[in-house]
Amino acid sequence: MNEERKVQKVKINLMREKTFALWQGYMMIGKTSVVDNMRTAATNGRDEFYGRKFVAGLSEKELAFVILHENLHKAFRHLTTWQKLAKENMPLANQAMDYVINPMLVDMDPNEQWIAFPKNPDGSLMGLLDRRFKGLHTKQVYDILKQEKKDRGEDGDEDGLEPDGHVPGDGEGNQPRDGFDEHDWEGAKSLSEEDKKTLEREIDQALRQGEMQHKKLNGDGAGNINREIGELLRPQIDWKEALREFVKATCAAKDQSSWRRPNRRMIGDDVYMPSLIGEKVGEGVIGCDTSGSIVEELRKFLSEMKVIAEDIRPEKLHVLYWDTRVASHEVYGDGELALDTLATSSQPKGGGGTAPSCVPPYLKEQGIKPEFVIMFTDGVVGSDWGGDWGGVPVLWVICNAYGGDNITAPNGKTIHINS
Repeated sequence: MNEERKVQKVKINLMREKTFALWQGYMMIGKTSVVDNMRTAATNGRDEFYGRKFVAGLSEKELAFVILHENLHKAFRHLTTWQKLAKENMPLANQAMDYVINPMLVDMDPNEQWIAFPKNPDGSLMGLLDRRFKGLHTKQVYDILKQEKKDRGEDGDEDGLEPDGHVPGDGEGNQPRDGFDEHDWEGAKSLSEEDKKTLEREIDQALRQGEMQHKKLNGDGAGNINREIGELLRPQIDWKEALREFVKATCAAKDQSSWRRPNRRMIGDDVYMPSLIGEKVGEGVIGCDTSGSIVEELRKFLSEMKVIAEDIRPEKLHVLYWDTRVASHEVYGDGELALDTLATSSQPKGGGGTAPSCVPPYLKEQGIKPEFVIMFTDGVVGSDWGGDWGGVPVLWVICNAYGGDNITAPNGKTIHINS
C-alpha cells in the first residue's frame, strides 16, 4: 500500500482500540497529510504532517506510536502554550515536550502489542525517553534541562542544531538525534485568532468525549485518566474564556432593544443608544466555598464574574457563601447591590466543614430558580458534590492552589483556576 493508505489504516486501527479511547477525538482534529519535503513528522498543534520516506521506513506499530505522539502534542496544546519557551531556547523546548509525551506512550502499551517506540537500524531509540520526567509537564522538564545545561557550563543555545532544534539532515530521511519528529512552531504561530479559538473548542470537546468513551469501553475505574489530564491539560485551559462561554451558552440571547437602559458603553461619547435586553435572562447563582485557602483567588474570580454579569445583565445574581450550610446570601441587580460593586463589596462568611449539598435545598427553600449555578471551591469536598441540581446547568470552578488540579466534579462541568 502507499504511504497515504498506510497512515489512514494505522489511524483507523488506533481509533478502534479501546486502549487509546481517550485520544480518539484528537485524531479527527485538523488535516493529515503525507508530504515529500519532510524528513520525519510534525504538527502545528492542529494539522499533522508525515514525511513519505519516513512513513515507508516504519513498521505499522512504530507509525502508530508516531501518530499518537503527534496527537498528544495537539491534546496538550504544546505548540500554542509553550511559544515563549521556544522563543527562549527552541531545542530545549522541543526536547521537553517529547520527554513528557514518550513515557506516557510507552506506559500505554508496555508490551508493544499495538504501538512500538521507533528504533534506528542499530536497535537504539529514535526519540527521547527518560523516566525521571514521568508525570511532569513541559515547563518542569524544560527547567530541569536548562539547569543541567547550565551546570555543564553550556551557555547560550549553541547545540549544533538547526533553528528548529534538529541535526542538519541530508534530505534522505535521516533522523534528528533529539527526537523522531519536528515541531512546526511557525505554523502554530501563524494560526489566526479565530483558528486558535476554534482549535481550543475542538480540543476541549475531544477531551470530554474521550473521557466518556474511555469510561464506556474500559469502565469508570480504568486507567489514571484524572492524573494525566489534571496535571498535563487542565492547567493550560484559559479559565476566563471557559467561564464566559459557560455563562453565555446557558443564558438566553439579548435580542430586544430598549431605551429604558441606555447603552453605557456609548454614553461616554455623548451617544445615546438603546441597550439590548434579553427578556428571558433571569437569575444566576454563584456559590462560594468559604475555605480560607481560596480567599485571594475568589477576588480574581468575582472580578471576572462582574464583567460577565454586566454583559448578560441577569435580573438578579445571588452570591451564596457556604460551608456545611449557607452562611451568607447577597443579591446583586436592579434594586439590590450594584453589579459593579461585586468584587469589592462582597463579604465572605462562614467556615468549618465543606458540604456543597447544602446549596440545592437552600435554593428550593428560597424559591430561587436560576438559569445557571457556578460553584467556586478548592475541590476538597470528599464525595459531596451537591446531589440533585434539578437540571440546572452547573459549573464547578476549582482553585488549584491546594491540589485542586487533580479534581473533577462528577456532575456539571469543571474548570480550574491556576494560582
